[in-house]
Amino acid sequence: MLITAPEGQSLLYDGGRSEKRMTELLGKYGVKSLAVVAASHADADHITGLIPAVQMFKPRFFLNNGIAGTTQTFGKLTAAVKTAGTQGLLAKDQVINLGSVKVTVLPPPTKMPKTDQNLNSVGLLIEYGTFKSLMTGDSETAETQGWLRNYPTSKFGPIDVYKSIHHGARNGDNLAWLKAVRPSNVVVSVGPNNYGHPTSEALNLYKSVGAAIYRTDLNGTVTITVQPGGKYSLMAEKGTGTTPQAAPTRVTPQP
Repeated sequence: MLITAPEGQSLLYDGGRSEKRMTELLGKYGVKSLAVVAASHADADHITGLIPAVQMFKPRFFLNNGIAGTTQTFGKLTAAVKTAGTQGLLAKDQVINLGSVKVTVLPPPTKMPKTDQNLNSVGLLIEYGTFKSLMTGDSETAETQGWLRNYPTSKFGPIDVYKSIHHGARNGDNLAWLKAVRPSNVVVSVGPNNYGHPTSEALNLYKSVGAAIYRTDLNGTVTITVQPGGKYSLMAEKGTGTTPQAAPTRVTPQP
């Protein structure tokens, strides 16, 4: 997920599983610099693409959960961070000002088992005017319950654009969490996989709260453009999302 402020500063949250693909995308979308790279957690399918991003742009900060991964990919990423002179930034209750865009960090709640990367996912709440977007990595029910205990419900919803938990896994999103988030649009970041993601259980949950659903495996890249004040437009690279009310109008994608 790439967030670019009107002033030009950019933050990259997670990077997918392909260095080559990330390099292509950074060029395609004309990225000139990165102020922050953020890893929701250390699983390889979330951090591999961060390696070339760090090597190319030498961002100021690397936001992470502080729990080392056990893969060669994690070692390669941390080596790139060190070589680039990028400063490690441990997730805690904090706000990062990305130009005029407010980025609120949701650190993993205390007492999450440190052996479980998913349950220590770092969340980001993005705000610009009245617009709000939320992304929470591969967090599971225990973590979202912790967030609901730690923060007032008003901190979350209503969310305009929400990235689904864990690619639409069965053990990710849950009704109590989605009732707090109240998403208007859900984007499922997913590619070909052997896990059955997104699951029918997750898709039915999104439908039950009245959200329009976009899937990157079906709709390609989803681009959200936000105007000062918070009015936004959502464009899918191909096809349309699905909604319980009516199908959105097909639009031409623009980076």
